[in-house]
Amino acid sequence: MWTVDKERKPCVLVVDDEATNLQVLRQILQDDYRLLFAKDGRKALELARTERPQLALLDVMMPDMTGLDVCRELKADARTADMPVIFVTALSSTEDETAGFELGAVDYITKPVSAPIVRARVRTHLSLVRADELRDTRLQIIQRLGLAAEYKDNETGLHVIRMSHYAQVLARATGWSEPAAEELLAAAPMHDIGKIGIPDGILLKPGPLSPEEWEVMRRHPIIGAEIIGEHPSSLLRMARNIALAHHEKFDGTGYPHGLAGEAIPIEARIVAVADVFDALTTERPYKKAWPVDEAFKTIAEGASKHFDPVIVEQLFAQQSAILAIKERWKEDGAGMAAASSRADWAQ
Repeated sequence: MWTVDKERKPCVLVVDDEATNLQVLRQILQDDYRLLFAKDGRKALELARTERPQLALLDVMMPDMTGLDVCRELKADARTADMPVIFVTALSSTEDETAGFELGAVDYITKPVSAPIVRARVRTHLSLVRADELRDTRLQIIQRLGLAAEYKDNETGLHVIRMSHYAQVLARATGWSEPAAEELLAAAPMHDIGKIGIPDGILLKPGPLSPEEWEVMRRHPIIGAEIIGEHPSSLLRMARNIALAHHEKFDGTGYPHGLAGEAIPIEARIVAVADVFDALTTERPYKKAWPVDEAFKTIAEGASKHFDPVIVEQLFAQQSAILAIKERWKEDGAGMAAASSRADWAQ
């Protein structure tokens, strides 16, 4: 009888040209997984592309198309490239294992198989797949929330994409590791999430704000920090720091808390430079885009006052990379088309 629970079982593709081997793996895995079976490489590729299993158990020695050939095609196809492949084979030499790993396989099980080993390996690699899916979903949610806030006062939302990439470049240039710089790329779009809590009459006002309206506007960093909340996740901690402190100034005259110098989180200092550079060089309803040279000059004048001078120095040092990002995500149809792809955004 069909049940929701059954449909939610992870799907595993099992490939072997010997029916006996397929039956052995069926007995080992059928209670915990939805299984697909193929006795040749072509059928395996067809099932992988149409059914999208979460993992494949793949024999190596098959006629016509070997398991190595199948793995090579799986990894070359964007639809199946991320699917983990575990080779299950009688080949057990170091050279055979090396050949499989070089093609992108994640594990190697030798025949005759041990049921506990098969279950453990499949469970482990599916857990890693699930972790990757959760991380990817979290990144998408953060990026889309950032765009949601930006759409309230920016017609395209490309601002958050450009400034996030600027921030990543600046982080690398100031000595951040590649994983940390990528985390900043993911966290930066949340910098203005607090604008969701600002009334449209103030946020979209075409003229200058009154002192009372400006006081309301200056609350958006605190609102942003409250929206993100406090979490053990380093990504969300970084996003909260950025939302709360990206309007602080290096000389202590910023808001909301008047922090100065290195008391301002480094991620917020980086985003402050990236954010202002993009704001200056982008046309908005209330202003024309500034020439790039003028924007660079203004930021240079703000070093040690508005901005961390080290970050400003790196903005100039990375000028070619900054301008390449500006061109790639420019405010036109091509930029918007690219913005529709999250994968492209993260490149």
